[in-house]
Amino acid sequence: MILATIRMTIPPQKSREALTILRSMAEQCRDEPGCHRCHVYGDLLEKNVLMLEEAWRDAEDLDRHLRSDDYRNLLLILETALRQPEIRFDTISLSTGIETIERARSPRQMNMPPSPSSRNVDSRGNDDS
Repeated sequence: MILATIRMTIPPQKSREALTILRSMAEQCRDEPGCHRCHVYGDLLEKNVLMLEEAWRDAEDLDRHLRSDDYRNLLLILETALRQPEIRFDTISLSTGIETIERARSPRQMNMPPSPSSRNVDSRGNDDS
């Protein structure tokens, strides 16, 4: 999977137009072959900062998207950015979920003694673990 992200700072007078174009692009992008997801986000801490995140099955699907008219419209938005946009294409070979958090926060990983409920304690209070 390829994760494409673009972080852009849009001039205040262009933000409404940019959002309209990005919203339309995201809706159409989701219907393209190989698109796993496409989202537009706004930064809550920095005004006028938008982020486009897309996930693609493979390089062929991404390349087809990069050649599309929709992507040309995105490039036109990027030309109006106040700062150089941050553009990244990351190839992801492994994705995990909550099990990563559980593993990292396990008592053993955090150098904590196991809780009484996770130990084998008999009725006399002896630890059988």
